[in-house]
Amino acid sequence: MALQARTFACIAGGIAVAVTTGLAAGRPTVAAEAYPQRTVRIIVPFAPGGTADLMPRIVGDWLSRKWGQPVVIENRPGAGGNVGAEAVFRAEHDGYTLLSSPPPPLVINQNLYPRLGFDPAAFVPVSVMGLIPNALVASPRKVAATKVADFIADARANPGKISAATQGNGTTSHLAAAMFQMMAKVKFVLVPYRGSAPALQGLLAGDCDIMFDNLGVSLPLAKGGGLKLLAVGTERRMASLPDVPTMAETLPGFSSVTWMGIAAPPRTPRDIVNKISADIAEAIRSPEVRARFDELSAEPVASDPDASARFMATEIERWRAVIKTAGVTLE
Repeated sequence: MALQARTFACIAGGIAVAVTTGLAAGRPTVAAEAYPQRTVRIIVPFAPGGTADLMPRIVGDWLSRKWGQPVVIENRPGAGGNVGAEAVFRAEHDGYTLLSSPPPPLVINQNLYPRLGFDPAAFVPVSVMGLIPNALVASPRKVAATKVADFIADARANPGKISAATQGNGTTSHLAAAMFQMMAKVKFVLVPYRGSAPALQGLLAGDCDIMFDNLGVSLPLAKGGGLKLLAVGTERRMASLPDVPTMAETLPGFSSVTWMGIAAPPRTPRDIVNKISADIAEAIRSPEVRARFDELSAEPVASDPDASARFMATEIERWRAVIKTAGVTLE
């Protein structure tokens, strides 16, 4: 995961130069200069309410004001993000239908599902908007442990009796749980939901015991006492949460951070992709959007298309290694 942190640092540090270089590669066409002239639809392949849904809504609201056109967020959950991703894959390649997603349909599912109705490699990367740390959260009513080491001891003493909610098969929460089981030598019952918000609702209701979730929505619930925050998945303790340990302090090498990316259908013209990417970068540089990202515990990135493509290529290999090493299968 150190590679991931360094990659993001390179992306974040090169935003201004990368965007400028990409735009300078060729004079925009009349179509790109006039884009958009009607409603832009952003499909989110997970349920409403989670960070995967909130982040594109924040950016989309800013873009709609800049563009003077509606930006509509459409949730199409199902099959670990595959349902929504396939809809974008088959959409017109004119920039008016985009995919906003965490890793699964872009870099994970091709390593997990035997067949897909789309080719993840054919999407045109537009931007990685930001990254969000994952964390281990628990139901205070069902988990007595307050430290990761004590939780692991309880899990080892009760194999197969602790249930872990996930955002769905193949999601980062699913893979983080699988990695934790492998490294801690424990066994959970994995319960897939159709997104982060439904999974958290199940956790709050006491239907499940724990969850590996990004901090965007779970942190406010933990601060309010509805959940117990045991540890974060960052390599080092977060400056904003100095008293919360990392999982790596108990399980050296454990790291889990998710990201939210924007991609366009195959064959979308590069000048339109460049324009969308540059406008997203402008949105994320704005104090208004950065403040909203802070509320989600999200680190802004706003990479250009080339940097996004390079990063996603490294992510495919990283998650392939996690799936193989942890022996992850669809249950």
